[in-house]
Amino acid sequence: MGVPLASPRARSARARILDLSRERRADAAYLRELSTNLRAVVPFDGAFLAAADPLTALATSPARVESLHDVPDLCRIWWESEFLVEDFMRFGDLALAPRPTATLAQATDGRPARSPRYRAVHNALGFADELRVVFRTGSVAWGVASLWRREDESQFSPAEERVLADLSEAMAQPFRRAALPQEPEPQPGVDGPGLLVFDRSGRFESLNEQAEMWLAELPQPVVTGRRGDFLPTELLAVSARARAISAGVAHGSAQARVQTLAGRWLVIHGFALRTAEGVPDRTALVIQPARASEVVPLIVGAYELTRREQQITQLISYGLSTGEIAHRLGLSPHTVRDYLKQVFEKVGVSSRGELVARIFAGHYGPRLDASILESATGD
Repeated sequence: MGVPLASPRARSARARILDLSRERRADAAYLRELSTNLRAVVPFDGAFLAAADPLTALATSPARVESLHDVPDLCRIWWESEFLVEDFMRFGDLALAPRPTATLAQATDGRPARSPRYRAVHNALGFADELRVVFRTGSVAWGVASLWRREDESQFSPAEERVLADLSEAMAQPFRRAALPQEPEPQPGVDGPGLLVFDRSGRFESLNEQAEMWLAELPQPVVTGRRGDFLPTELLAVSARARAISAGVAHGSAQARVQTLAGRWLVIHGFALRTAEGVPDRTALVIQPARASEVVPLIVGAYELTRREQQITQLISYGLSTGEIAHRLGLSPHTVRDYLKQVFEKVGVSSRGELVARIFAGHYGPRLDASILESATGD
C-alpha cells in the first residue's frame, strides 16, 4: 500500500485533515470527510470512528462505521472485547499511553490470534491487522478510531502508525470544539428518566416511553455497508462497561455524557443488576438530563482551562472579588488578574458576567462542580 505521504494525494489529504481541525465541530458530516481523507493518508478497508466522553474515555456520538458485514451480534461482541475480556490496545489504555496509537500486529508481536477481539471479530469480518488511535489533547481523549485491513492486504506499517500519532491532537480539536457550549433549542417534552434493559448476555431487551423519546433526540450512528437499526454507540459502550464492573474486570463508574441533536446534554448511567440470590442478571441504563456537576468539568476541559484557571473561574461564579480569590488560593491579586486574563482569552469573553454566562449557557446550572475547589499547588 506504499509509504504514507509518498503521493501528492496523501499529502493533500493530510493538509485537508489539518484544515478541518481548525474550522469544524465534530458531527456526522465531519466524520465522513475525516474518513475520506484518512483513507488517502493511511489506506484501510473498514473503520469505526466516534467521539469520546473525555471524563471516562467511553465512545459516544457522533459515530461512523464503515464497510462491516452483517455479522450477528457484532456490536455486542465488539464491546465485550473492549471491556469484559483482557485484550490488546483497548481505547481506555491508549488514552493513557505515551503514544495514542498502536497496531494489532505490533502489539501482539506478529501473532494477532493472541487477541480475543481478533478471534471473535476479525475472523468473522475477514480483517487481519487493526490500527487504533485516540484523538486527544494532552492526556484528554476526545475521540477514538479503529481502522482495519483485510487478510490479503499488508499490515499497517510503523510509519503509518506514526502519521496517525502525529495527527492525533489535530483530529481531536473538532471533537473538543463540539463540547463547547451552544445555545440549546427548545427542550423535548420528556418528563422523566429513560430506562433501557439489556439481558444477561448484553442483548437489548426493552425500554420505557421516556427512553424512546430521548433516543429520538440522540445522533444516530452512520453505518455503511450494513443493514438494520443500530443503537447509539454510547448505549452499547456504557452497557458493556457496566457488565465489566459487575464482573470485577473493570473499576469506576459506567457513564457517558452526550449532546442531543438540540444541543442539550444528557448523561447515561449503567447499572448491572442481580437476582435476589446474587446471580448476575440484566443491565439497566438510565438516560436523563445532565446535572451541572456532570457537565461543567467537560466544558472547562473543552476550553482547555488549567486546574488553577478552573478554580478561579469557579470562585468567580460564587461572586468572590479578586482580593477574596487571592486570599482563598494563597496568590497575589496581580497573579489572579493574570490568570483571569488568560481565562477571558480562552473562553472569548471580556467580563466576569460574560464568563459565567458562557460557561453555563443558561441550562448547565448556577454553579461549577464543587470538586474543582480541591487544593492545587500549580497550573
